Amino acid sequence: MHIQYRHWNAAHGWRGADALREPPQLVLYFGSREQLVDGKRYRELRGLYPESHIVGCSTGGQIHGDDICDDEVIAVALRFAHTQVRLVQEVVETRDASRACGARLARQALAADLAGLFVLSDGLAVNGGELLAGITEVLGPDLPVTGGLAGDGTRFEQTIVGADAEPSPNRVAAIAFYGASFRLAHGCAGGWDVFGPRRKVTKSEGSVVVELDGEPPLDLYTRYLGEEEAEAMPGSGLAFPLRIHDEAEPDRQIVRSVFAVDRNARTLTFAADIPEGCTAQLMRANFDSLAAGAGEAGRQARSALAEGVDGDKLAILVSCTGRRRVMGQRTQDELDAVAAELGEDVVRIGFYSYGEIAPPAASGRCELHNQTMTVTVIAEAAA
Repeated sequence: MHIQYRHWNAAHGWRGADALREPPQLVLYFGSREQLVDGKRYRELRGLYPESHIVGCSTGGQIHGDDICDDEVIAVALRFAHTQVRLVQEVVETRDASRACGARLARQALAADLAGLFVLSDGLAVNGGELLAGITEVLGPDLPVTGGLAGDGTRFEQTIVGADAEPSPNRVAAIAFYGASFRLAHGCAGGWDVFGPRRKVTKSEGSVVVELDGEPPLDLYTRYLGEEEAEAMPGSGLAFPLRIHDEAEPDRQIVRSVFAVDRNARTLTFAADIPEGCTAQLMRANFDSLAAGAGEAGRQARSALAEGVDGDKLAILVSCTGRRRVMGQRTQDELDAVAAELGEDVVRIGFYSYGEIAPPAASGRCELHNQTMTVTVIAEAAA
């Protein structure tokens, strides 16, 4: 596998390394909604790569190497020696249709030699947990599936995904990789601290939490955040996610962030379903622990990468917009921690998201995460 890196800003347009000797099969790109919504960046990439699949999304910030940027679009072109690449996509009209959308997407990709799937999804119109449930129903629990939900900074207004077309909302794209030579290694970890008592989810409707310990969840957040910060939700709520524990699945603990607020009903909508009867506990940031969690994600991915890889290696880092908001200038610490684990021989790009997709080490089953650093390493084995 060979990689060409490019980046764009308003001052100089597209710049990057020398062109690949042969046309790449795949181009990935990430940028802010403002930079992508008019379709110009996609059309320019299409002019540069007329024969390639071109896939990208809006973000809460782009990762390239050791840096984070908001005013540039980043892209990588990938040329595989032995791997076949296919792009599949679906439109999801409502969050309630997310599972069916995931199943349709997976059926398009299904084949005997399918080796991995990388998913980019609208970050607001989709129930990410249900989307992955639909994918897993078709592909089974053992196929590696990673990716992320598109972002829109802390505004939560609109997210867009492009799949061989100009980016648009309500779109889900999956890059399917085929063949025995393809290698996909992954890692994910958080690093948040829990605080306060466990509370029972006494009433929920899918991803909407109606009551925690018998009271509206917005009232609880208002007590902890204060009136001013509560008024700034859902953005301010990124600093205080919930850890969910379901007695029916004791080994599965997930983190969920607030995505929407109904101030009249005093309810909160999260990124994925929160089962009625489970317990929830507030979490808060510890900067050193967050950086250590990112490093652990990098360590998991590097250790899972098989020996005998030939050519370039690409790491796609998908971290949560909430982590960036909380860490501020110290966000660099988590990128440094991942870099130290991956090593200098791995090209690193990525984005800040509204949800991260990767199998946790404990279960190996693909999950939607919030407030987590995930690392996907893509490579090819030697012939």
